[in-house]
Amino acid sequence: MFTLNPKSTSPLVVQIVEGFRDLIQSGNLRPGSKAPSIRQFAHAHGVSVYTVVDAYDRLVALGYFTSRPHSGFFVRKREGVAPQAPGTLPAETANYNFDSMWYLRRVFEARALRMKPGCGWLPGSWLFEEGLRRSLRTLASENVDLGGYGEPKGFAPLRQLVRDLLAEQEIAVSADQVLLTQGSSQAMDLVARRLVRPGDAVLVDDPGYPNLLFSLRFLGARLIGVPRTPAGYDLAALEALVIDHKPKVFFTQPRLQSPTGSVANLAHLHRVVQLAEQHHFTVVENDIYADLDPEPRPSLASLDQLQRVVYISSFSKTISPNIRVGYLAAPPDLLEDFAQLKMISGLTSSEFNERLAYGALVDGRWRKHLRNLRERLAQAHQRVAQQLENLGFELFCEPKAGMFLWTRHPEIQNATELAYKAAEQDILIGPGHLFAPDLQPSPWFRFNVAFTEEPQVLAFLKNHRQTA
Repeated sequence: MFTLNPKSTSPLVVQIVEGFRDLIQSGNLRPGSKAPSIRQFAHAHGVSVYTVVDAYDRLVALGYFTSRPHSGFFVRKREGVAPQAPGTLPAETANYNFDSMWYLRRVFEARALRMKPGCGWLPGSWLFEEGLRRSLRTLASENVDLGGYGEPKGFAPLRQLVRDLLAEQEIAVSADQVLLTQGSSQAMDLVARRLVRPGDAVLVDDPGYPNLLFSLRFLGARLIGVPRTPAGYDLAALEALVIDHKPKVFFTQPRLQSPTGSVANLAHLHRVVQLAEQHHFTVVENDIYADLDPEPRPSLASLDQLQRVVYISSFSKTISPNIRVGYLAAPPDLLEDFAQLKMISGLTSSEFNERLAYGALVDGRWRKHLRNLRERLAQAHQRVAQQLENLGFELFCEPKAGMFLWTRHPEIQNATELAYKAAEQDILIGPGHLFAPDLQPSPWFRFNVAFTEEPQVLAFLKNHRQTA
């Protein structure tokens, strides 16, 4: 068939894609031919199953393979495709977009990898499990109507509580300006589907939040990355991008940003609001880590009072990611549009889950839980930052709060290759290209401080940092 060269500068995934592509284009693999199974190919060539999964996914996306459930992969008939010069790789494979889907599968499908320093949630023992159980017992004892769909905007008492929580942050809204959603991901999806059309220029943090970036690409947006700095944004770059691209929307995460952990200072927030007003674009503020922040800080929404800002947050990071309760607050006209889109796509969100969240939030121990959680994260930040620096890693910044550290090692050029090696040892790592708007290879890693201190993780990083 073809051979792989593990010493080549070309990644193994790319070698596999090129090998099959050449066989198909030369006619040595005919349309309808069955490809070796993933495990057969991995065993025959001495490579990781995950590497073959990624290569086959790329071949499917490029139109060379088709996948048939329970049967395997087959060569697809390609009509009207001009042959390419030998040794050239289609532009689509120059980036790592299917690595991104590999990563999501590992996180959300089987959760098969035991150690997860690259994940985006907290351990169950760090969350408000007892408060959630008490809420569940209370809910079970009440005469709750489980036969209806619930209110389109969500459980009214929880929306009123969100209004009060936002007032504590100096964001003045009515309960009618609050829409409950199935986590912050649904909130961002609703906003994106309302505000973004194919071809629109959309500003995003660079690096930024992978799920959002995937969603915007799917909608056909032109992603324009705004460089993050430890203090927030590269303001000169931001202003130039606004002038050059005339964006429709800016999706951003000013506080404890994923993946960098950086916090935008007050001057940067003011400038973003000014630019939005001057150039007539909407700012979507993703503030899902607000409850993890020990410092009271202004937000874009508090400065703008929801004139040009849509505010999104969630209880998934502090109560439980499983109950999927998030919310957005917006100007009244936009809020009604978001509510209608929510009804069109999924009728209502789960009132049962919203009641569960409400019970946990009004529990007398909720605020104590938040204080303890913030302190625990601060201590983990201090320890993990020191451990990574001892291994030679460089930190983008030291937020000392939130969940993440963004770091790189001078001897590691491509974080994705190390992520594959980690997966073979039951470790999920977050390679930097996942967070890049252009999906280009990156030396950066996102580490979740709550999962990075496992001895096996630190030993892996120590043993492999020179061989990546």
